Amino acid sequence: MSGNPGFELQAEGLRKSYGATVALEHADITLRAGEVHALLGENGAGKSTLVRILSGVTMPDAGHMILAGQTYSPRSIMEARESQVATAFQELSLVPNLSVAENVLLPGLHASRLGFVSRSAVLARGKEILSRHGLDRIDPAAEVGTLPLSERQRIEIARALENAGRVLILDEPTASLSETDWLFEQIEKARARGVAILYISHRLAEVRQICTVATVLRNGRSIATVSLSDATNDDIFEMMVGRRVEERPTRTATIASGEPRLRVSGLSGHGLKDISFEIHPGEVLGVAALEAQGQQALFRTLAGLLPVVEGKVEIDGTRATYKGPRQAMRFASGISYLPEERKVEGILPGLTAATNIVLPFLPRIARMALLGGRNEKAAAHEPADNVEMDRRYLAFNIENLSGGNQQKALMGRTLATGARTLLLFDPTRGVDVGTKQSIYAAIRRFADSGGSVLFFSSELPEIVQLSDRCLVLYGGRIFRTFSRDEINEQQLVAAMIGHAGVEAA
Repeated sequence: MSGNPGFELQAEGLRKSYGATVALEHADITLRAGEVHALLGENGAGKSTLVRILSGVTMPDAGHMILAGQTYSPRSIMEARESQVATAFQELSLVPNLSVAENVLLPGLHASRLGFVSRSAVLARGKEILSRHGLDRIDPAAEVGTLPLSERQRIEIARALENAGRVLILDEPTASLSETDWLFEQIEKARARGVAILYISHRLAEVRQICTVATVLRNGRSIATVSLSDATNDDIFEMMVGRRVEERPTRTATIASGEPRLRVSGLSGHGLKDISFEIHPGEVLGVAALEAQGQQALFRTLAGLLPVVEGKVEIDGTRATYKGPRQAMRFASGISYLPEERKVEGILPGLTAATNIVLPFLPRIARMALLGGRNEKAAAHEPADNVEMDRRYLAFNIENLSGGNQQKALMGRTLATGARTLLLFDPTRGVDVGTKQSIYAAIRRFADSGGSVLFFSSELPEIVQLSDRCLVLYGGRIFRTFSRDEINEQQLVAAMIGHAGVEAA
């Protein structure tokens, strides 16, 4: 294999297996300097493995890579960075108890001859890097763990931008960003400098906006590299899954009248201001909002992770007194919470997918003398089937699964609690079209069986498709409530920005 003029990075015949599991079989990709190249495929197609190989996290079992005409075989993220290849990972690689400045400079915190690192120098350099990438508003001295997920994602991206002299890899960069203007501006600046950019996303609309060419992976193999101007969405879906993806019809559940399942009255505190709404059995209530409008505080308060400062929450007519998600699952008909960050708040690494799924009812399994790997796996069969998760993944350590299968496991666990109210925070963040359809179907079945769902999504088409009603949060308040017939993307966007043309509820 030899480098071709005009191409910054070429990978050919990459293969990687983990025991009997083949993650990549024959992956090829060629990135051109000054081009934004999309990498598409279902969760489990091999995208994450390819990213890890290009980033130096994982060594391939076979295949070759050429960077700027030279053999490229990094054995660590640092070796990749030394070759001017940098990655912003979907599962953020920031250190939460360090400052923003320390994170953007790691591991380049150069000590003096006496072994000391100057805090003022670190903060000054961190401020300079943030400013260079349009993030002047972020305090370089702030502890990263205290910042919202969206700001942490921007810091991860800024660090990659700073180190990407030749190749920039962006893995689901908008998964936690409700607005893309800043990111796309930074990508355009990098592209104009001649950086080759690999862009991984499940959001085809933004892929078409920022990319000109795409490589599709399926089952670890490169299926095709296509010009996005020549391929329709249906063409791409078919390459990704091997068949045409049929859009499921919107939900038509019967919503029960009478006593609501969940009633929230005058909820205030943690940035919330007089929030009141009800959810009935059989109803899916969507929540739409731009970043930091109170949606995290609302869900975390209802889940018991934040205390109720003012107002009240009632389940089945009884005032809620639970403290924490475990008590919430057992209170009245129960509330089950799917958190925003699967890596930090969701999965328990080191345990199998089966164990992660059955955690809510492990005591019941133990009482029945069923505790053990084989029986945990058997107990996880039904929850896995409910989200169309292949049973063979139940025996895998959950951190070794794709993001989509991790999310299926968490969704299966949320449903398996037996709670009749679900709080789903961005349940399809960073997953492929097939996994989205599986999660949509599970939500529909749950609501059709009389369950109640409150869900936030950063993707407006999901809210339009799934919601019976929708609340729009703006400035910590409910700015507008939309009925089923009123929900459309234009109305939602107007309300999300507090548009004067849309009257507040």
